[in-house]
Amino acid sequence: MSMRSVSALCFLLTALLSSCTPEQKAAPNGKADSPYKLVWSDEFDRQGVPDPNRWTYERGFVRNRELQWYQPENARCANGLLIIEARRERKQNPGYQPGGSKRDNREYAEYTSASVTTRGLHSWTYGRFEMRGRIDTRPGLWPAFWTLGVQGRWPRNGEIDIMEYYRGMLLANVAWGSKQPGQAKWDDLKKPLTEFGDPDWSKKFHVWRMDWDETSIKLYVDDVLLNSTDLKDTVNEDAEAKNPFHQPHYIILNLAIGGTSGGDPSATGFPARFEVDYVRVYQAL
Repeated sequence: MSMRSVSALCFLLTALLSSCTPEQKAAPNGKADSPYKLVWSDEFDRQGVPDPNRWTYERGFVRNRELQWYQPENARCANGLLIIEARRERKQNPGYQPGGSKRDNREYAEYTSASVTTRGLHSWTYGRFEMRGRIDTRPGLWPAFWTLGVQGRWPRNGEIDIMEYYRGMLLANVAWGSKQPGQAKWDDLKKPLTEFGDPDWSKKFHVWRMDWDETSIKLYVDDVLLNSTDLKDTVNEDAEAKNPFHQPHYIILNLAIGGTSGGDPSATGFPARFEVDYVRVYQAL
């Protein structure tokens, strides 16, 4: 190809890009006819710590008798990715009390990891939530991209697991309050990775998506519908009878280890990574 042809091609590409409207650039997949507009995102185009205007952290032992100690040091941005890294390293629990009755009163954690969240910074009611990422699917690892409602104690605040993985299965779940305090009702889906028919599936990046409106929650991976929940069925079974999916939710990205569901990590090599290319939230025009 001649230099003149190359110059002409570059000019044409520049013209095409500049002709895109802001709506096209902000819409999912750049489609001008999309019913959504981009309202929040992180492309992780920075080096070092995640943007403190977008993310904060969970710390310590948090839930599910998981083995890791959550700390900010295990999350960083590099080469256009958010990297949440789990490590096999001992961490002392400064709140440990011998003989204490706390649920997670352990003197040491044998693993560390990170959980980043928009809690207290950003939350949304309804919309399209997307994450492009690559998950480590080896034994004992429990990565997740999920949301919690801002009001109420779990599970009556509502939980949406857009992506959750453990023990060879990809999960897409919605949970709300049952008649028993602290007990959830679940609309859950467990899909074995073997059903994708791709031995290299775990080596690749995939796009997880939630489409959430006043009537339903639909959860996808790579445009394949995994689970659909009708919101007329998600009313908490208590005296208040609230529906937790008509309130704002915040985002959590974390890599847990072991615990009640994660499996046994003892034979897994560390460090392990949950790599995130972007997180985007769209809402209806």
